[in-house]
Amino acid sequence: MTAGDDDSGRGTHLSPAVALFRGLGDPARLAIVHELARGERRIVDLTRALGLAQSTVSAHVACLRGCGLVDGRPVGRQMLYRLSRPELLAVLAAAEQLLAATGNAVALCPAGGDRDRPAGGDRDRPAAVSR
Repeated sequence: MTAGDDDSGRGTHLSPAVALFRGLGDPARLAIVHELARGERRIVDLTRALGLAQSTVSAHVACLRGCGLVDGRPVGRQMLYRLSRPELLAVLAAAEQLLAATGNAVALCPAGGDRDRPAGGDRDRPAAVSR
């Protein structure tokens, strides 16, 4: 991209990636994904493994299901959850390799890199952030 290019549509094609990484950026959801990478789990299994409240785990699993990253299948009166996309395992493996290669650089990045965003850098954020 050169200085004269119009990048007004830049955030449009990045929005799904931004949403994916924000979703995985939540510590509880990332822990759930890591647990589900080991195999199918019930909500009660996830609450025990992660030490989180059932309502918290249920809400995060619902979010991951809504994103299409987790599937559930009924077994009797319970649901077993699993990762729906094997590509997610490759993303996690690549992230672990990147973290190993960069050492503490990512962890030391101030505010996740938000401080380095240029003015008007919120173009990539969804417009529906009104309260």
